[in-house]
Amino acid sequence: MTDQLQPKPIHILLVDDDEDDRYLTREAFHQHYPASRISFAEDGEDLLDFLNYSGRYAGSTHTIPELILLDLNMPRKDGREVLREIKSSDQFKHIPIIVLTTSDAKEDIETSYFNGANSFITKPSTFQRLSEVTKAIGQYWFSIVTVCEHPEF
Repeated sequence: MTDQLQPKPIHILLVDDDEDDRYLTREAFHQHYPASRISFAEDGEDLLDFLNYSGRYAGSTHTIPELILLDLNMPRKDGREVLREIKSSDQFKHIPIIVLTTSDAKEDIETSYFNGANSFITKPSTFQRLSEVTKAIGQYWFSIVTVCEHPEF
């Protein structure tokens, strides 16, 4: 008898200014976790608007994500800035954030963890490897970890 983990659907917010990266990451996740919902934000300001139901998300009925995948290098407000803001916010600091970026710089890794990132992953260079990474992320965050959907304070 095998003890197989059964993933539950989860809402992911992918924050990346590169449309191709958003598309490929969504496809990689849906390959393994088709029931999971993936929303997009194009930069840090767009992410904050999404979380606060402001800007183009005013009046939206979306749910707060259970996991954020965050690129570091984006226009307007980059991932470094928005990571600090989210993790210092009582309202949103419970949301796990995985930095998913092209950087493998030691300074970016250390700064991301210091500012509250739950994980740091350098973006894979092939779709096959991206698929493997998203499968591993899903196994951990969808099947093993219990995420806080929205805390009541």
